[in-house]
Amino acid sequence: MENTLLEKTKNSRLIYEEAIKIIPGGVNSPVRAFQCVKRDFPIFIKKAKGAHVFDEDNNKYIDFIGSWGPMILGHGSAVVLNAVRKTIETGVSYGLPTKIEVKFAELINQCIPSMEMIRLTSSGTESTMSAVRLARAHTQRNKILKFNGCYHGHSDSLLVSAGSGLLTSGIQDSNGITMDNLKDTLVCDFGDIKKVKELLNGNDIACVIVEPIPANMGLILTEKEFLQELREICTKTSTVLIFDEVISGFRISLGGAQEYYGVTPDLTTLGKIIGGGFPIGAFGGKSEIMMKLSPIGDVYHAGTLSGNQVSVAAGYSVINYLKESKNVYQELEKNTIYMTEEIKKLAEKHSVDVVVNSLNSLFTIFFTSEKEVKTLEDSVKSSEEKYITYFNTMLEEGIIVPPSKFEAHFISYAHTKEELDKTLCAIDKAFLKISEAR
Repeated sequence: MENTLLEKTKNSRLIYEEAIKIIPGGVNSPVRAFQCVKRDFPIFIKKAKGAHVFDEDNNKYIDFIGSWGPMILGHGSAVVLNAVRKTIETGVSYGLPTKIEVKFAELINQCIPSMEMIRLTSSGTESTMSAVRLARAHTQRNKILKFNGCYHGHSDSLLVSAGSGLLTSGIQDSNGITMDNLKDTLVCDFGDIKKVKELLNGNDIACVIVEPIPANMGLILTEKEFLQELREICTKTSTVLIFDEVISGFRISLGGAQEYYGVTPDLTTLGKIIGGGFPIGAFGGKSEIMMKLSPIGDVYHAGTLSGNQVSVAAGYSVINYLKESKNVYQELEKNTIYMTEEIKKLAEKHSVDVVVNSLNSLFTIFFTSEKEVKTLEDSVKSSEEKYITYFNTMLEEGIIVPPSKFEAHFISYAHTKEELDKTLCAIDKAFLKISEAR
């Protein structure tokens, strides 16, 4: 089967051989290299539609990556394409304000009321970086607190003990970060509220930044009480609480994790879905904090493509559709529950030890004999070897899942029952291989 797949993806291999001559590692983001699933080269995508992507050899795959989250409506959604076509006809970039930026910010505020004022950026990394800078200015403190395995983009202060591609690369902290950055970034385990209280009461900390639903060490399910206590201690110590909702924003619910758990942060960062597949980010929160941004305050933030009208038009169309639709989130949750329950049955059938964490349209399969996966340590201990067998079997069967055990699967509104059942048939084969390898 492996030789058949190599033959079927020969164009991807040839493109990769060219890519490594001009692009470091042949890819522009590490997880795309497929190295941690022991493949010699990644598949190169030519086009996508609905729940499918097509590679350069014209192989068709059911897609559970969805551009790492933005494709909640599926690829090539008419909702997005119509909005983008209409906008592109008027121009692609002005570097000047547009009316749709204002409408977009108002729409986000309607869905996430805690974002009283909003600033648009070009990426999630830029949003989290800027939110941290703003928190430091607001509190006049230097240190920040983050959690092991939570990923907030690749700015220096937030790459300490991060998840996502850093875990995939087997790197704890990226080279090139100064000791001062390392010194000013404090880290503790996700969920360890006792340690958080100890650090906040004893240090000059500007902000606590957290993925309220971690999805970069695999999906980790959050206890509401942890977020509530986090809110309480941040209020008590006048520490800015930042929710990084780049993944969970508009994915878990219209109001994100903060609506789902009923806990309100001081600042929120967004990305992914708010661009409808185009590059974008946003950060926002309390007016008293946001008013410190230039040009009315002394915290500088700028970007030629911040609020680019094509990205904004795409994102506006998606959010508005989600807001007006009555059943998208219900359908996504129903399909995810169906998938994950069937996966558990298949695991039992083949005596394969798994923990399946899921929430609305996200899920992760951890190959572990543990009863639950709640921390980065739990995630790291899950079997990489079994995940590799799972990934490669799925690829052979025409299903593309995350090429890392530390990432989440994304279900879109475009996935049909037929496609989910075909995926379950492939998982059945993957679990059989894992069982037979024991």
